[in-house]
Amino acid sequence: MTNSDTAMNPDGGAVDWRCAIQPALETTNLMERIVEFQNVYQAWVRVRSKKGAPGIDGMSIEDFADYARREWATIRQSLLDGSYQPTAVRRVSMPKLGGGERNLGVPCVLERVIQQAILQALTPLFEPEFSESSFGSRPKRSAHGAIKQVKGSIKAGYRIAVDLDLEKFFDNVQHDVLMSRIARKVKDPILLKLIGRYLRTGVMIEGIIEATEIGTPQGSPLSPLLANVLLDDLDKELEQRGHCFVRYMDDVVILVKSVRAGERVMASLTRYLMAKLKLKVNAKKSQVVKIDALEYLGFTFQGIRVYWSEKSFDDFKHRLRQLTSRKSGLSMRYRLSQLNQYLRGWMGYFGISQYYRPIPELDKWIRRRLQMCCWKQWRNPRTRIRELLALGTSKRQAILTGISRKSYWHLSKTLATQTGMTNQWLEQQGLLSIRDLWMKAQGYAK
Repeated sequence: MTNSDTAMNPDGGAVDWRCAIQPALETTNLMERIVEFQNVYQAWVRVRSKKGAPGIDGMSIEDFADYARREWATIRQSLLDGSYQPTAVRRVSMPKLGGGERNLGVPCVLERVIQQAILQALTPLFEPEFSESSFGSRPKRSAHGAIKQVKGSIKAGYRIAVDLDLEKFFDNVQHDVLMSRIARKVKDPILLKLIGRYLRTGVMIEGIIEATEIGTPQGSPLSPLLANVLLDDLDKELEQRGHCFVRYMDDVVILVKSVRAGERVMASLTRYLMAKLKLKVNAKKSQVVKIDALEYLGFTFQGIRVYWSEKSFDDFKHRLRQLTSRKSGLSMRYRLSQLNQYLRGWMGYFGISQYYRPIPELDKWIRRRLQMCCWKQWRNPRTRIRELLALGTSKRQAILTGISRKSYWHLSKTLATQTGMTNQWLEQQGLLSIRDLWMKAQGYAK
């Protein structure tokens, strides 16, 4: 138990806010299961671990424990009797990698905890019947599994891809269509009413709450499960037709053996999605292509070899340029911390790419940019000469370079800086090697 979970009562003893949650009796009532002590506490731990920004009420993760200690008993009762009214989400827009913006919803901390508790109760009901070809936001499944399945289909001779793009999927989900699919498993009317309220709760845009008659906001804990529940009908339809396919949330690829078959599948599924799920296929972004022209989840395929896409790699280099900018004024320790965190995350995902060629040059480029940042931070000639001498540079080279007025980029690759700020020195400062991260991701022990 952390300090944030406890407070002092008037008698001086520690009071845990979780004590306000009384364990529910064993029951088939889903709402009762959702508000059980252990389930809600697990939800709180999960939400707290993800941190996240406040919702429209301004309450932070740090402030929630005190609030819950005071109010949870009342909130719990309102959940059980069906009177609970969710708070609207805060709308934020994030740029997409391919251009445009993606609308995200930031629920209040309380709503995130309740939705996470609902998710934990509903997942065992829906998960066992989801398709083996569905990989998004599911336990023990990932984008890497989806890529592996695409590779398996390519090995089996499927060399044409039907790349389906659902037009603004999360913004266009029809509530009645979604609720009818949820009701196939969920028979608790109070829980169904609560989920419906979450769908209709509205979003705050520039201080004004707007109703949400369609769509489910990205960013809430419950949203991915609801998306999988809705699109499971598509999965079952594709399985019934005998298609090889992979779905990661709303990113769907069907593998076929000819362009003509692909065009038939595209036309048929476009009609199916509109008629059954009230979803539109984006005709401009959807395509029937050869495998080597497919870009899926940031990867491309050359035969059965997997590469990161050119666009993903360009975005990677753009972010590295930002993290190693000499204009940012960050301390070297903080800069390396942020850089290493990004490198680990990017290589943890894209490290399955079998494309090695650009990695050594990228390592060199990053080292040179960091040397440039150090050079600027040393500022005046006296400091530069002193630092270079301390790193083992000869006195003559340290002075000639230290008093030079050439550009930071030029001076980052002089004899003085290369003999002082060596690769070993940068490694001692904490810089990770992209090559080492890639080798680890490929399964080669260093």
